[in-house]
Formats: sequence, structure tokens, C-alpha cells
Amino acid sequence: MKYYAVQVKTNQEDKYIDKVTNKLSGRLDKQHFIFPRRRLEIRKAGKKTMQLLPLFPGYIFLETEVIDNDLFMIMRKTAGFYRFLKSNQDITELRDKDLTTLRHFIQFGEIAEPSKVHFDENDRIVVDSGPLQGLEGKIVKVDRRKGRAKIQLDLYTENFLLDLGFEVISKGNI
Repeated sequence: MKYYAVQVKTNQEDKYIDKVTNKLSGRLDKQHFIFPRRRLEIRKAGKKTMQLLPLFPGYIFLETEVIDNDLFMIMRKTAGFYRFLKSNQDITELRDKDLTTLRHFIQFGEIAEPSKVHFDENDRIVVDSGPLQGLEGKIVKVDRRKGRAKIQLDLYTENFLLDLGFEVISKGNI
């Protein structure tokens, strides 16, 4: 199967997938929509809550063998659609590092839970398990108080920063 990136209206990704899925009800076996999210602890007014936030805000991914004219037109005419990447005239499947990045996150399921980490004797973060594992070289900032690591990712030609949660465990608990 091939993977394609689709830009949709930010914070409307779930609604867009529901609308398109309803329109494609007769051919759901031919494609699958992926909307990776992350679970982050958010503090607001002194209260902590766990929230689900998109990994790639404004983007969903389509797993299919081919984007035929029917699929293209249904997706394009559904409210909230902006474009396929690279463009609607040059729809390009994910390849190389873009595909590797997507597969890295979907191996953890639809929701990226906080990673398990500890800090070494030089106060550097060491990832024991979770979505941050394998991305240590992309970490640009660590906020111990909030339990977040900011990583730099790129998709197609866009670079962006993304916060992923982590939980500190002591070396004895590994």
C-alpha cells in the first residue's frame, strides 16, 4: 500500500475523515485514513488534564494503492479539504524519510502515548520506550517540568517543531 498526505482544515481532521468515509461507504476496503495523535498533559489554571492533540495538525494520511478519479473528486469536494501534497496536479506518495517518519509514529497506534525516559549522569535524556525512541537526535529542547520534549521533524519540504510527552522513570524501574 502507498501513503499520501492530505492537507485539511486544522482541528477538523476527524470531521473530514467521517464525512469522506460516509461518502465512500461502498469502497472502504480500498483505502484507510490515518490521523495520528499524541497524548499530552496540559496544565491550565493549576489543573492538569490529558488531551489528545494531532501529531501533524492539518494533515491526515491516506493508505491506498491508487487515487482514482472517483476518490479524488469525493475527497476534493468534501468540506475541509485543501490539497493533496505536493499539489492536486502532482499527487506524490510519501517516500524515503517522510514515509519512515509516518511509519515510526503509526507503529505505536493511532495515539502516541508519553515515552518512558531517564536522564544519564550528564543530564541528557535517554529514551527507554515509546514514540521518542529513535528520534533522540531530533530533540531540540527538553522541558522536565512539563514532561515534554520538542523535536524537529520535516514532511515534504516543511520543517516544524512538535512536542511529545514523556514520563521520567528511575534507572531502577527499567
